[in-house]
Amino acid sequence: MTTAAELKAAFDLEGRVAIVTGGSRGIGRAIALALASCGASVVISSRKADACAQAVAEIEAAGGTALAVPGNMGDLADVDHLVAATVERFGGIDLIVNNAANALAQPVGSITEEAWAKSQAVNERGPLFLVQAALPHLEVSSHASVLNVVSVGVFTSGGGLALYTAAKAGLLMLTRSMATELASRSIRVNALAPGAVDTDMMAANPPAAIDAMRRASVMGRLASPEEMVGPALFLLSDLASFVTGSVLVADGGMTFH
Repeated sequence: MTTAAELKAAFDLEGRVAIVTGGSRGIGRAIALALASCGASVVISSRKADACAQAVAEIEAAGGTALAVPGNMGDLADVDHLVAATVERFGGIDLIVNNAANALAQPVGSITEEAWAKSQAVNERGPLFLVQAALPHLEVSSHASVLNVVSVGVFTSGGGLALYTAAKAGLLMLTRSMATELASRSIRVNALAPGAVDTDMMAANPPAAIDAMRRASVMGRLASPEEMVGPALFLLSDLASFVTGSVLVADGGMTFH
């Protein structure tokens, strides 16, 4: 029987080092703050240096430990720098949250090479090469866990969002491949598929589109970014020690509806 102390200890991330990309706003920010609250040293990365600094200041004001490493996940030099800066400051890497994304949208028939390359670079290529760059450090961690944030859109028609959903579907497949190939090294890799979440990315949509997404779930509302924290913490924590290659759908009942 699992004791209360054991359950609490499972969410204790003291001594672990976490990288959160896209960690300065929305889902990434919520996860980063939660990881810090659980005791992890958190490295926050996004393209906006000031936003990264603000998130770090919030964590430190609450008594946590954090580092801002601004960068673009579409730039592999920035990806390598993120790993190097993390190891230089904290000595290792235990957790990676691949959350950075761009939501470029072009209809089939009008998709440009430039848009395709940009979407793939940030949404799929960056996460893969971040994990590869961090691999020597994950291999020596006793709690290595990778969380790839995909999208519930990979389980839908993807109409109008081919650029985004194609890249996220690729990231889901990479999740399974990574989990298979890295299991022997005691590295778990899982995916989180959020539904419609009230973020800046969501706010950029036309009001009619937001309303349609709200009504698409049986709960009839958007999620708050904080509602992605529970699923993320479960997959990253020792409570999910026998979970790898899985995708946790947190969509308010959108896909079956």
